Amino acid sequence: MRQKMIQKIIIDTDPGIDDAMAIHMAFADPRLDVLGLTTIFGNVTIDNATRNALVLAEMAHYETVVSQGALVPRRRPPEPPADFVHGGEGFGNVAPITPQGTAISQPAARYLCETCAAHPGEIIICAVGPLTNLAAALDHDPAIVDNVKAVVVMGGSAAPHGNVSNVAEANIWNDPDAAECVFAASWPVTMVGLDVTEKAQCTPADFATLAEQAPAIGGFLDAATQFYFDFHENKTGTRSCFMHDPSAVLAITDPDYFDFERMALKVICGGDEIGRTLPVEDTSRPQVQVAMQVNGAAVRDKFIELVANADKARDSRR
Repeated sequence: MRQKMIQKIIIDTDPGIDDAMAIHMAFADPRLDVLGLTTIFGNVTIDNATRNALVLAEMAHYETVVSQGALVPRRRPPEPPADFVHGGEGFGNVAPITPQGTAISQPAARYLCETCAAHPGEIIICAVGPLTNLAAALDHDPAIVDNVKAVVVMGGSAAPHGNVSNVAEANIWNDPDAAECVFAASWPVTMVGLDVTEKAQCTPADFATLAEQAPAIGGFLDAATQFYFDFHENKTGTRSCFMHDPSAVLAITDPDYFDFERMALKVICGGDEIGRTLPVEDTSRPQVQVAMQVNGAAVRDKFIELVANADKARDSRR
């Protein structure tokens, strides 16, 4: 029987409740080898992001590298963390957990470049926070564009749509200058935007089921998402949550859940529309593969299927 290839990935992350959902889903997926978690400010401060990444890996008994990234955006002043979405510590009302391990000394940009160089054409970087680390990696070693297999970004929107303004999504808005660098570089980029990720949702009943099927990891996610449900209910009137970051990971493992179009993208870096991802007709810019539609039910079902087995996967790694 032909053996299925296991895809090497690095997740660039600001955990974050939906980051935790995506990371635990990736840890539980036998199709993925999560080589590292590089951390970035955004949902939380950089120190909390690094702590939370270590906590998630230790919770899952998953051997992976954690490398701390940029403290602030490239040019614009840093914005406060989104504690009204993810709680003050990043995991809703779950009390902060102190990890046993520490991040490596190698900073994120260098780690990304050197790891991709060590595995040329094999690694997909899945970026689910502001893109500052990826832009810094382009500065550190431009050869990363040839060494990486692909970059998948959760952020932006093909249509004028946002969650921090009418046209800007938070990850891009937090560092639009970095995002402009990423979309202008000559590496293969896929964007899974807000207009798509909001079409995939989970409910409290879904997480209650996960808490029953995987009491440790599913139970943690069930507790963390209650704060996330509160935020969404106040915003939309419905007690459910969008599947932002899990959708980006599933765009790697299950691209058939999505419909894609190729287009050049520019990021607005100032003014009233700062953070907007704007499709442009510019043949000098690389084409980005942009998710336009998603089978939201398939995203939800695959997420539940994988996380339901997270405790078993954890136990197999003890």
